[in-house]
Amino acid sequence: MNMNKAMQFLLRGLLMTTMLFAVSAVAQDAHTTGQFQGPKANKGHVTHSTRDGKSVLTLSDDFVQPDTPDPHWQVVDSDGQVYLLDKLKKKALLGDKYQKEIVLPSYVKNVKKVVIWCAWAEANLGEASFSSPVM
Repeated sequence: MNMNKAMQFLLRGLLMTTMLFAVSAVAQDAHTTGQFQGPKANKGHVTHSTRDGKSVLTLSDDFVQPDTPDPHWQVVDSDGQVYLLDKLKKKALLGDKYQKEIVLPSYVKNVKKVVIWCAWAEANLGEASFSSPVM
């Protein structure tokens, strides 16, 4: 009976250790920007993670979508190359809903800064930077 309890204790310890390493590995894979700064987009931040081998940018829950005609995702790499990506709000998303995450195209080599860009007015609505480029 004591041997059975000892074995259960060891197995539980092994399981907990395995889970700790798995959570730690996922946490190391995520990077977060500072807060958005700008005239229209100035709340929230962006998290970069890797999912199924693809780079994903996700807006935080406290991000407030700017009330402008055509906001887009835009990223800037470490060389200053600017990539205008997808619309923040799509026709399929009704009401106040918007595209909270985007999969980065393979041609974007890294991301230093995320910009919410108004394509209609050609204006920077707000930006958030990573402390070092991510990918």
